[in-house]
Amino acid sequence: MTAKNPRGFGLGLRPIYYPEILESPQPVDWFEIISENYMVPGGRPMAMLDRIRADYPMRMHGVSLSLASADPLDFDYLRALKRLIARVEPELVSDHLAWTGVHGLNLHDLLPAPLTRESLGHCVERASRVQDFLGRRIALENPSTYVAFAGDEMGEAEFLAELARRADCLLLLDVNNVYVSAFNHGFDARAYLDRLPRERVAQIHVAGHSHKRTYIVDTHDHPVCDDVWSLFSYVWRTFGLIPAMIERDDRFPPFSELLDELRHMRALAAAEEKARA
Repeated sequence: MTAKNPRGFGLGLRPIYYPEILESPQPVDWFEIISENYMVPGGRPMAMLDRIRADYPMRMHGVSLSLASADPLDFDYLRALKRLIARVEPELVSDHLAWTGVHGLNLHDLLPAPLTRESLGHCVERASRVQDFLGRRIALENPSTYVAFAGDEMGEAEFLAELARRADCLLLLDVNNVYVSAFNHGFDARAYLDRLPRERVAQIHVAGHSHKRTYIVDTHDHPVCDDVWSLFSYVWRTFGLIPAMIERDDRFPPFSELLDELRHMRALAAAEEKARA
């Protein structure tokens, strides 16, 4: 099984940029929405989404699946997600290898899963049930992490590779998250990437972060740094060209600055294509 999504260059759809997006055609191949922002019965969010969806393909990225939680799957959430999928008809649906709460309490954060055989089996079973319910494959994103469990039995790349194989799901490769976690834990980012199953990677995220000298926080509130762009080029050099986007979630710059970053991404892609020719 291989990921067969078309190539392209996207941006995260954020309300602050609605006016520019609606004003005139933009050099953006697709937009990615945060699913939970549009899991509502109506109102302005849905009206804006419908207008923009008429002109641009969409992808959906969730933050509340809580795949690794010990709580039962939330089928009210999944039913709402399935309704949104039917409305948006996205090219890809994704969420995170993480848990967001337990005992019915939502902590509104993406918390790390223990990298154990028991946890792997738990996540495989839940990912399979989610896909069966939605009637489609989902992509799971590698997290940014700041601590590790003493009982971890494997590396994160190995965990993700086996999860994708056993659940027959896809992967969303967040290059910034790899960079952040590699710095925080002291591992080799390129060696991590080399252990991922390339045929499963359906999309790439690139973002900025906050560097605190002794650790990095994945804040999505800065431009993409040169080291992350370099790692991003390595991904395309070794994996082939994959649909990719820039995430920005705070300290929003003028829309033109995001388009400049997107142009830089296209230029890197063109350079890699030329080198591969």
